[in-house]
Amino acid sequence: MEWMNISYFLAFLSVFVASISQILLKRSAEMEHKNIIFKFLNWRVIVGYGLMFGTTILNVFAYRGVELKVTPMIESTGIIWVTILATFLLGEKPSKKVLLSIAVTVIGIIVFSL
Repeated sequence: MEWMNISYFLAFLSVFVASISQILLKRSAEMEHKNIIFKFLNWRVIVGYGLMFGTTILNVFAYRGVELKVTPMIESTGIIWVTILATFLLGEKPSKKVLLSIAVTVIGIIVFSL
C-alpha cells in the first residue's frame, strides 16, 4: 500500500514538473534571440527539455504502482497546473475557454472518481 501512495505522488509530480517545463519553453519562445542557435541553446530550453526527460523517468517509477485506468485522469490535471503557473509566473489571465476546459476537466475527474 505504501508503494502505491508513492506511485500516485510521483505521477502527479510528473505532471506538475512537465507543466513547469512548458512554462519555461513558452517563455523562451516569446523571447527574441540573436540567431537560431541561441533560440535552442539557452538555459530555459535546456532546463525545459531536461525536465521533460525527468518526467519520463518519474513516469517509469510512478506507473509501476498506479492503475492504468487512472493515468488519463492524472495527466488531465496538466491543464490546471499550466494555467495556474502561467497566471502567477507569466502574468497571463486565463481566457473563458481555458476556464471552461478546467471546469470540464474537474467535473470529469469527479465523475471518474465516483
